[in-house]
Amino acid sequence: MKTRKSSRLIIIDESGKLLLFLYKDEHQSPFWATVGGELKPGEDYIDAAKRELYEETGLRQEVGEVLRDRDEVYAVARSVPARWLEKYFLVKWPSGADVFAAKWTDEEKSTIQKWKWWSLDEIREEKESQFKPEWIPDLLYSVLRKIN
Repeated sequence: MKTRKSSRLIIIDESGKLLLFLYKDEHQSPFWATVGGELKPGEDYIDAAKRELYEETGLRQEVGEVLRDRDEVYAVARSVPARWLEKYFLVKWPSGADVFAAKWTDEEKSTIQKWKWWSLDEIREEKESQFKPEWIPDLLYSVLRKIN
């Protein structure tokens, strides 16, 4: 089985809301997940995180600490199951910055349906299965406790 590496971003605005994208592909029902993507050849996790932040949100911003690692087997749009090694980085979203699709790939354009800023209360009102990975609400809670 192929191993793939990915940088994911826990992007939190000044009010404590988390930016998530709604993904839809052939492998599962629509779900909400973080910004991020696969490392390109020669990239390390932090470089990929910075690139993905700009490409998917239009923001050039400092990427903070690694909050969590994930080692999971799954498939994403137009792919076969692979072992994914992911690092989740904290990004603090600046006041007044707008989200825009700066450099979305064709795959992203077809799988990302929309984005939304979620409060912890809003996330907790939904089923855990709406979020990938399902521990996103717990991670947001621990980050908010730490930064507030």
